[in-house]
Order: sequence, then C-alpha cells, then structure tokens
Amino acid sequence: MARYRGSVCRFCRREGLKLYLKGDRCYSDKCAVDRRNYPPGQHGQGRIKYSDYGVQLREKQKVKRIYGMLERQFRLTFEEAERMKGVTGTSLLQLLERRLDNVVYRLGFARSRNEARILVRHAHFRVNGRPVNVPSFSLSPGDVIALKDRSRKSPVFQAALETRSRRGDVPRWLELSADRWEGVFKELPAREDITMPIEEQMIVELYSK
Repeated sequence: MARYRGSVCRFCRREGLKLYLKGDRCYSDKCAVDRRNYPPGQHGQGRIKYSDYGVQLREKQKVKRIYGMLERQFRLTFEEAERMKGVTGTSLLQLLERRLDNVVYRLGFARSRNEARILVRHAHFRVNGRPVNVPSFSLSPGDVIALKDRSRKSPVFQAALETRSRRGDVPRWLELSADRWEGVFKELPAREDITMPIEEQMIVELYSK
C-alpha cells in the first residue's frame, strides 16, 4: 500500500498544531510547530483565507494525518460509521480510536502512531493471546493487548517508556498494567474522552455533499 515518505513535520505546520507524529521530537525544543508556526512553502507566511469547503477539507486532512491513514481507508471508515447507530461523527472517532495501532500508542508502547503501526506489522503484540499484525484491527471492549515476552528488552520499547512519562496518563477507557506490558480495552471512548481538537461534524458535512 502507498505510504507517505516525506517529512511529517510539514503536516503539523500545515494544520497549525502539534499532531505528535515524531515521538520525542514533539516534546523537545526542536518541534517544527514551536520553531516555525506557519504553513510550509514559500507562501506559508502570507495571509490564507479558506472557503467553507476548504475549512472542511482541512479538518478531514488533519484527522487523517493524526491517525496515519490514506484517503481510501479513511473514506471506508467513514462509511462504516454512517452505517452504525448513533451520531456519525462520534462513531467515526470511536472507530479510529479502536484501531490496534492507535491503542498501542495510547498505552505508551510506542512513541508515535507511525511507530506503533510498524511494531504491529512486525507482530510484536498479541490480542487475547493471539498474534495480530494488522494495524487497523478493530478492538472490542474486554480485549487484552500484550507485548510479546521476547520483545520487552528491545531498545524501541525502553525508549517508549521514557516518552510515556511525558505524555501523561493513559486514557480512562484503557487500563495499563505496565509491569506486565499489558493493556485492556475496557470500553468505547466517549466523545469527551477524545481530547484532540477535532471538529468531526465538518468531516460529516464534507462527505455528505
């Protein structure tokens, strides 16, 4: 599958906020948003005025970049959210948060979602005792995510431990057993549990046109 290989710091600058795509760098004084808080490109410091469509498109692009997804996969996720009961925007965010790579990141087993996606693909994790190497695997309440025993001494995971202390507490809808390198997906997150500045209704309006 296609994957963006360029600088992800450009994404944060384009959206005007930290998307936490670079792990440790996002918490240091080298963060691109802190150093150059304007969009990339030769016209980045000029005045930018978006239409209503442009604002909706930027919101969709922002959420795609937060979760590291390409357009087709994101669109399919939105269509699945549309078929679910309840508010479409909230269902979309819940589907995104249920992804295995996102939960691995949320539990602090990886420094970024991109790193989490790579680690999942390399089969470092088990779900309910079974190895899973699909980053988009959708978790259900009660599922147990555990790091394989042979992976625990890897420098990658030791570095993730240091980053976890800077990021704060694990979300309340997850339960972490740090000494066992395990986590439990306790329940679906409520809308107020998702604290990133996301206006999901704009995405619903964009795709509804």
